[in-house]
Parts: sequence; C-alpha cells; structure tokens
Amino acid sequence: MTAHTLRTGVGFGRGWASLPRLAALVAWLLLSIPGALVASASDPFGNPFGNPFGNPPGNPSGNPSGSSAPTRGLQLGELVAGDADAAEAAGYAVAREPRPFSFPAEHGPHPGYRTEWWYLVAHLEDDAGRRFGAQFTLFRQALAPPQSGPSSASRWRTRQVWMAHVALTSPEHGHQASERFARGELGLAGAQAEPFRAWLEDWQLVSTASEFFPLRLQADVADVEVPFSLDLQIEAGRGPILQGDQGWSQKSERAGNASYYFSFTRMPVAGEIHLGGDRYRVRGLGWMDREWSTSVLDPDQRGWDWFALQLDDGRDLMLFQVRGQDPEDVTATGGVVVYQDGSYRTLDGDDWQLQPTQVWQDETGADWPVAWRLELPDEDIAVAISGWQADQLNRLSLRYWEGPVDVRGSVSGSGFLEMTGYGQ
Repeated sequence: MTAHTLRTGVGFGRGWASLPRLAALVAWLLLSIPGALVASASDPFGNPFGNPFGNPPGNPSGNPSGSSAPTRGLQLGELVAGDADAAEAAGYAVAREPRPFSFPAEHGPHPGYRTEWWYLVAHLEDDAGRRFGAQFTLFRQALAPPQSGPSSASRWRTRQVWMAHVALTSPEHGHQASERFARGELGLAGAQAEPFRAWLEDWQLVSTASEFFPLRLQADVADVEVPFSLDLQIEAGRGPILQGDQGWSQKSERAGNASYYFSFTRMPVAGEIHLGGDRYRVRGLGWMDREWSTSVLDPDQRGWDWFALQLDDGRDLMLFQVRGQDPEDVTATGGVVVYQDGSYRTLDGDDWQLQPTQVWQDETGADWPVAWRLELPDEDIAVAISGWQADQLNRLSLRYWEGPVDVRGSVSGSGFLEMTGYGQ
C-alpha cells in the first residue's frame, strides 16, 4: 500500500443487498463517520490493520497471509441496496423519475447520489487473431450526503471514496483483475466533465480533444501473476443511448429503487496491450456505461445478469435481469436494441426468453451460469451466448463475474456479460 491508496490484485485461469455490511467495510477503509472524516498522513485510511479487505497486494489467493482457503468477498449487488426514503431523508438525492440529461455535464460526477460508476469494456484482436477482453470501471461511493458533517480545514477530509477495477482476459494467461482505492481528495482520484477525465492515480480514462471523444484509457497493472498494461484509443460510436424511460432505469417495484443510466455502443477501439513482456497491437469494439443512483435493489433482490452484445449485422443489444433469492425468480428486467442507423427501442423481459445452458462452479461452491440461450422473436434473434472461458470471476473486494462472450446462432457477434449475487 502506498501512502495514499490501497491496491489489491489477483490473477486467475464487470454501474447491491446488505448496506450495513458495506457501511462497516467502508468505515474501516475511510472513517466514514461525518464528524471524523480525517485521517493522519501516516495512516490516510485511519485503519491500523492496513488492508481492510484481508487481501494483501500481490496475494493471488485473495486471502490473508496467503491462505489457500477461499474467500467470498463482498457481492457487487451489496453496493447499491438500501432504503431510498431513509437515504433521501438523510440528504441524498434519489432517482425517483425521469429527468433531463445535459451533456457534457453528465460525463462528470453526481455527488448528491450515493453510488456512481464509469464503465468501459472492449473485445479486441491483434493481427494474428489473438483475442483480448479488457475492462475498466471507476466507482464513486459517497460516505455522507454532500452537506453533512462539520467543516474542517484538513485536506484529508473527504465525503467520497473511489475504487477502480482493471481486468484483462487473454488466451495464454486467462483472466486477471486488479483494484485500487483512494479517497476523493488531494487529486488522488476523481472525475470531471470538461475536459473529461476519470481517474484513480495513474489509471485514467480521458478525453484527448476538446470534445468528449476520442478517449484514451491508460492502466498499468503490476500486482497480478502476469503484469499487463492497457493503452487504448476509443473513438465515437453510437450514443448516448438513454436506457429505460428516457434514461431512468427502474430496478425494483419500490419507489426510488432506480438509477440514471446511459450508454455509448459500438465504439471503435485501437491501441496496445503489453502482457508478459510482449506487446500486442489490437483493435476492436467497445461499450461504455454511465450510471448513478442512491438505492437500486430491494433487500430481497440478490443480484443481476447483464449482457452487452455487438452483433455482426450491425445491431447492438443490452439486456439485464435482476434476480430474487431464488436464481429463477426474475424481479426486474430492462434492455435496448440499437439499430445500424443509431436509432433504438427499449425492451423488457416480455420481449425475450433467456435460459442458462452451462454452469461453472467456483472454489467456494458458487454456481455461475457461463453459457446462455437467448431468443428475441421480434428481432429474429435466437442465439447461444458463452464466455470465452468459464473462469472470468473478478476475485476482488467486490466479487462478480465479468468477461467477454461469443454469440452464435441466427446472428453472430461478441460482447460482455456481468453477473452478480451467485453463491451468497
């Protein structure tokens, strides 16, 4: 751990149900009590135990002291659950209804809401046909509402904690992922709309011109089994695509359990990947999501399955389903199909049939459906979706499956699948 940030990484073969657990974890990380949001320079996290997640940097097992016993980690779904009414009473903004979107301001942070993320994935290929899947996600988590707590002259005081995930899937070295944490002060991490920049230390996604596009992603990852770096240029594709009801995406029947959500699809991506001492020049397609909220899931909702698919006929497809305690209990759905001319229409679960066809079991005994059958009759889509490899699990402080997939059937394509909440 550096003087200011915490990092963990894991190498092996991606924007929510227990808010108290998350609060305790974040408090351990960054002294989340509003009156005590200051830590000393010698211990900027206010944590005498060092790493609050029990995962020393460079420990591939993700366990304290290198233990081989599996750890489950915090579920990604636990980061966005909660009581919208209570959060609103405490001073947070809540996504209760559609709102106007204004660009480029929406590219920046929305600190009135508790949780927010900047999410980018790309499926890539070099001239020899080697395939790579890359992920960058920057999370912002508010520790207190914007106007809460006493004032302080300390430059260490913060109401925001930031977390970044970078992952790479490759044929020779499998799936590797790393994470970093920083407080939202002293320039350690943050996001801004103009000129656009989203960063944590030297991991960054930035605009390279006066407009939002093109973007450049830069990330060096050293704390995994096979170190790698990403230097990718992302050009404008389609979007912004306003998801749900004009950008308001409902995730449960409870009022306020929703997010503001837009996407950019089919973005041309090109650049370099350095992996294991080798350099690969790659190109492909990317997908970017922007989402912010205060409360998304009900306590009885366990997680979700989210698909972002780019089809060879030029259409792009996103769909998600939120699950209850029973994995077969689908409690909320949403989606969109984007056409070749950039127009799009929204979808819901009545438009498709989705069934898992293959399950992979991780070391904790959790079963993850890594292959699916999707039928979307109105779009003449009947396809099989399968992960490039079964184990694309991000074994980080937030534990979730995130990786590239192939699409085969009535139409072919590639994309990404994210799954959370299995094995809770």
